[in-house]
Amino acid sequence: MALVLALLMGLAVFGVFAGVRMYRAEAKLPGDLMLALEVGSTRTGAVDSLIDRMGMRYAPAVLRLMGPKQVAKYRRKIDLAGNPGGLTIDRYAARRAVYGALGCTGFLVFLMRGQLFVALLLLAFGAFWTEVGIWSAIRIRKDVIERTLPDFLDVLAVVVSAGLGFRQALDRVASRYEGPWADELRITLRQMDLGMSRRQAFAELRRRNDSEQVTMFVTALQQGEELGAPIVDTLVSLARDMRRTDAQNARRKAARAVPKATMMITTFMVPATMILLGAGLILGSGIDFGAVTGE
Repeated sequence: MALVLALLMGLAVFGVFAGVRMYRAEAKLPGDLMLALEVGSTRTGAVDSLIDRMGMRYAPAVLRLMGPKQVAKYRRKIDLAGNPGGLTIDRYAARRAVYGALGCTGFLVFLMRGQLFVALLLLAFGAFWTEVGIWSAIRIRKDVIERTLPDFLDVLAVVVSAGLGFRQALDRVASRYEGPWADELRITLRQMDLGMSRRQAFAELRRRNDSEQVTMFVTALQQGEELGAPIVDTLVSLARDMRRTDAQNARRKAARAVPKATMMITTFMVPATMILLGAGLILGSGIDFGAVTGE
């Protein structure tokens, strides 16, 4: 017990000295993180903003420990998630430093108290909490984009057939939509305004989205541009194919759900129902169990 108290007091003293050193030090923040902290108050919650400010001084060290390959991997994941709450790679590193420190500290404290399960939970929290948020944002964003895209293509085809050019029609329709797909289109249009070619801008759109339907959309546009196919026919056909693919995926998910539901019913519900019925019959029969057992 004395050893545990001495260790905790040592950690507390070290924390005080580290805090004073952080307060007096003039740390040069990465430009990405400086921008995120400037606009973060309007794009993220108070808790996340506090975590960012606590860990921002350690973000460069975390990025160096991750290495270039891991940094590129997580930068790609953050792009696929749509930078939720103004998340950047530097802000991710700051949160990973804080959550990692909290998880390791909690792991040591509860491990010394003999609570191994709680210690492992805290260690897993420190290691994976930031990744869980990114993974959830990627999945939700992908689903929203794939639901929006077919209707968007139908409206875009109508506007193009009315006589507007493709660039003007894309801008007009995108301004009427909200959500991740509209944000992606605004980024693409902004890149085109800054001088990027349409082909390259849409290639970047495909790179930022890990969605089969977005890939179909970009590929169809590029092939139609090369072959000179009418853009309206391409958009209508593409929307029809996407809806057919969605229906097939829904039927496939339903087919996979039937065996799972059957297994749950036969494993839990049927035995529980039989036990309930048997207990009701026995209790309602008026059997004298004392006479049966001889008591």
